[in-house]
Amino acid sequence: MSDTQNGQNPGTSRRAFLRGAAATGVGLAASKAAAQDGPDPLITEKQDWAMSTGAGVDETPYGLPIKYEGDVIRRNVPWLTADPISSINFTPIHALDGTITPQGCAFERHHSGAIELKKEDYRLMINGLVDTPLVFSYEDLERFPRVNKTFFLECAANTGMEWAGAQLNGAQFTHGMIHNMEYTGVTLRTLLEEAGLGAAGDLSDKWVYVEGADASSNGRSIPMEKALDDCMIAFKANGEALRMEHGYPVRLVVPGWEGNMWVKWLRRIEVTAQAIQSREETSKYTDTLADGTSRKWTWVMDAKSVVTSPSPQSPIKHGKGPLVITGLAWSGRGAITGVDVSMDGGKTWQKARLANEGQSMALTRFYLDTTWDGEEMLLQSRAHDDTGYVQPTKAQLRDVRGENSVYHNNCIQTWHVKTNGEAENVEVSS
Repeated sequence: MSDTQNGQNPGTSRRAFLRGAAATGVGLAASKAAAQDGPDPLITEKQDWAMSTGAGVDETPYGLPIKYEGDVIRRNVPWLTADPISSINFTPIHALDGTITPQGCAFERHHSGAIELKKEDYRLMINGLVDTPLVFSYEDLERFPRVNKTFFLECAANTGMEWAGAQLNGAQFTHGMIHNMEYTGVTLRTLLEEAGLGAAGDLSDKWVYVEGADASSNGRSIPMEKALDDCMIAFKANGEALRMEHGYPVRLVVPGWEGNMWVKWLRRIEVTAQAIQSREETSKYTDTLADGTSRKWTWVMDAKSVVTSPSPQSPIKHGKGPLVITGLAWSGRGAITGVDVSMDGGKTWQKARLANEGQSMALTRFYLDTTWDGEEMLLQSRAHDDTGYVQPTKAQLRDVRGENSVYHNNCIQTWHVKTNGEAENVEVSS
């Protein structure tokens, strides 16, 4: 039961705990440290790191995480795919805070492996129903007016294994096909207008077909309305060049829409009179319903959230007392306006605190500062966006879509937190 349900103010009880802890010299230390009778040698004795010089400024010309954070890495699930060349790994969202994903931790999805393509060898062609077909070099792209925008990228298969029940035990594996980065580049509108759209005539029924340079030739059709709205041709992420695995030197950014449309190593943009009906938009990335039919053009990633800590890979280690529950929320239709957190499997909800005002089509961090009494919890989060949409339960999704789907699972996730602080992925009926 939460502090508010006990009639206490979480902030007040937390301050009281901290005052009491300070009086005993314990603070928020682990139970082992709290049980010490004598002085803490880490305070009273001089340590090795204070008695010798450390690493010089050129020790790591490109900075790396300290070895003590070596567990914060992308991970794959080998049995998910037949081969790592056409596979996916997962962002360690359980170990991160804030909202910006370091490129080195951001998940990968490849259809034929990540390719090495030099800037000097890069070319981007625009053809089809344009006034003047054009080919741009990397240097050409750098000469256009630039924009900086922060967006999340989520694979349509994120949480896909959970349709039939609780499967993967960890937020990294259930929800880690997502990252959130600040992109630098030029708008797709800028390049399309450079080529001229007069030849396309009425743009209301036109499309663009985008294609990558890798061996899979991954290609997707995008309605012209979206192409002219907020799509970007990006060549930087988080202030530096894209990583190879994220499409270096240039990728497409399609805010709020499924990650497969964010074509990497972008080589061609064709203005067309109709959708191309490629493999990735017919046999793949469609939603199979209970009667065997499939929904098409389900591009938008609906509002979703997940508690990242406590969670199976981030258990409670400090025992009873003040607890920070935190997680991420996002919506492909707009901005997150609120997140609710339940500790009893959805019976009651409390309003979480947003770290910052929600940004459209970007990750939002939420916190619930509470006190844990050591009892079991069924921990959930529920997102709201500025369209009025509320994240559904798995049962609500199944009522509409059945259990045959893989893509676009934005259901409420449940973690069973045990009395020892460990957590596991479970499903609760509702």
